[in-house]
Amino acid sequence: MTHFPQSNVNQRSPRIKLNGSVAAAVMAEGGQRARAKLQSISITGGLLQLQHELSAGDFVEIAFHTRSGAICGMAEMLQPTRKFQSACFQPFRFIALGDEDHRKLRMALDSALDRSFLDPVSEQLQTPPGF
Repeated sequence: MTHFPQSNVNQRSPRIKLNGSVAAAVMAEGGQRARAKLQSISITGGLLQLQHELSAGDFVEIAFHTRSGAICGMAEMLQPTRKFQSACFQPFRFIALGDEDHRKLRMALDSALDRSFLDPVSEQLQTPPGF
């Protein structure tokens, strides 16, 4: 069953700052692929560092690795927050996560409150099978 993350307007989901230490793969609807670095993550979305911004409202598939395993979900890109000459920071919100992906993300976020959940090999972009 697919999980559809919902934002709670009364309470913001805890964010974990990653400062670009986790590589992510982004695939747009047209099949375009981009490499990104996760700046922060929560159960409802996150912030990516991309070389080129994507259009706000674009639906994408985002995949990344944690110690809990590979996570892949559908997301909506939001308006970029900062633009630089060679990169931009662009937030996204998850719109659909499989139950197993949601469980792994929740486990990774919970463990990050204790200590870093990053896998040392996540510095390298690793695309999960079938992505």
